[in-house]
Amino acid sequence: MRDVNNKIDSREQSGLVRALGPIDATMIVMGSMIGSGIFITSAESSRLSGAPGWLLLGWAVAGLLTITGALCCSELATMMPRAGGVYVFLREAYGKSIGFLYGWTLFLVIQTGTIAAVAIAFAKFLGVFVEAVSPDNYFVAPISLGGYAMSLSTEQVVAIGLIALLTWTNTRGLEVGKIVQNTFTFAKTAALIAVVVIGLSLGWNAGSAALSASWWDSWANGWSPQGAQPGFTFVGGLALALLFGKSMVGPLFAQTAWTNVTFIGSEVREPGKNLVRALAVGCGIVVILYVLANLAYIAVLPFSEIEHAPHNRVAVAMMNAIFGQPGAMCMAAAIMISTFGCNNGLILSGARVYYAMARDRLFFEKVGTTNRFHVPAAALVAQGIWTALLTLPRTVTIDATTHKVAYGNVYNQLLEYIISADLVFYLLMVVALMILRHTRPDAARPYRTWGYPFVPIISIWLAGLLIIDLGFLAPATSGIGILIVLTGVPAYFFWRKFAATEINPIRD
Repeated sequence: MRDVNNKIDSREQSGLVRALGPIDATMIVMGSMIGSGIFITSAESSRLSGAPGWLLLGWAVAGLLTITGALCCSELATMMPRAGGVYVFLREAYGKSIGFLYGWTLFLVIQTGTIAAVAIAFAKFLGVFVEAVSPDNYFVAPISLGGYAMSLSTEQVVAIGLIALLTWTNTRGLEVGKIVQNTFTFAKTAALIAVVVIGLSLGWNAGSAALSASWWDSWANGWSPQGAQPGFTFVGGLALALLFGKSMVGPLFAQTAWTNVTFIGSEVREPGKNLVRALAVGCGIVVILYVLANLAYIAVLPFSEIEHAPHNRVAVAMMNAIFGQPGAMCMAAAIMISTFGCNNGLILSGARVYYAMARDRLFFEKVGTTNRFHVPAAALVAQGIWTALLTLPRTVTIDATTHKVAYGNVYNQLLEYIISADLVFYLLMVVALMILRHTRPDAARPYRTWGYPFVPIISIWLAGLLIIDLGFLAPATSGIGILIVLTGVPAYFFWRKFAATEINPIRD
């Protein structure tokens, strides 16, 4: 019994501490959102929608989904400012099983896959400056595993090194993590503002820019539904509406990480005020900057160059058009800064979800502990190991004409599968607000969602339409995503049966 008491005392003494102020929390929101997405996803979105107006509208609607979701999430976050955030909200509204499925999917693909993707993006842009860093410069050449392969290139080594470095720094305490986060978020926000200012101030007089394209008539710009998505059978306005929904995938994933600030709810001072401010201000600034950045691309580049930017690097193409090679190099450096800061925020916050799961006896017990720096080091290490492993597998494609083999990244494929499932969890989170208003009407709510119930209804409506659209356009992809989520069902029963200990869970 003494051992049990000592174990509980140890956990209580080494728990998380509230050391993040309003600026720190806002930097988590903005830093987790601004990665590489804003600099590259507009190429695919423009190919799918076919006109500058639709491109901007796609980013604006994605922003509306973000803002309405953030307003709803703010009430939940201030009502339950605990480690785990969205995991806790879903657990309290629907039960442990749904909360676990969210946390499991986050660990399996969403958070870890995003960290891996951003780390590889950092390495790719480092390759602009260091020629030796390349996806084709191997320590271990690809080893075929049917339709997949395993390899270890210099690019992968750099990505793993970045993951290891940021995981280690975050185990040294929250103070270290927030210094890194604040520094790099300020730097990359300044870089994004520079892109906006440069593009909007120097690009308007470019006669060949996308401004001269038809803003709403995609067909007038040479677009066709079949060209946007080979094998597509729909035509006319219905085809455009369906593909417009798909064009929002990139903008949505460039913005979804705003929920990460809720994961660190136990570490934010005065959460009733600071979480609301962080979500509202952080999301608002980023959404505005994203729309303006796309307007800058349109002001500088012909629309066809946005659609077909080399390697989808639209921001690099814009800076190259204005300043030549020095501009492109500066943009590559800015994206490195952006991806570095983004990964720090994702690594810092994601571990808190697995920590909360372990405290509920739904993950390895060690993951639910903190170290002498009052951070969940075991959760950070577990996340880092799995993320590093996700950088190793490669997809294999063979060109039918040249028979040349090309290698991609498995986590990109997994993230593509999980898009619809991620939207389902988003929708469940917003519905949770309405459920808890009914089941816990007397619970303390330092903030109540502005515009209720219209704001959550708008959010649910938009998310629902996108889920239906993506399910219709890509049923196989969406289906695989749901299957990935459902792998959590046997895992849940495993933890319920075998991973429970005699110690009651201690929640923050």
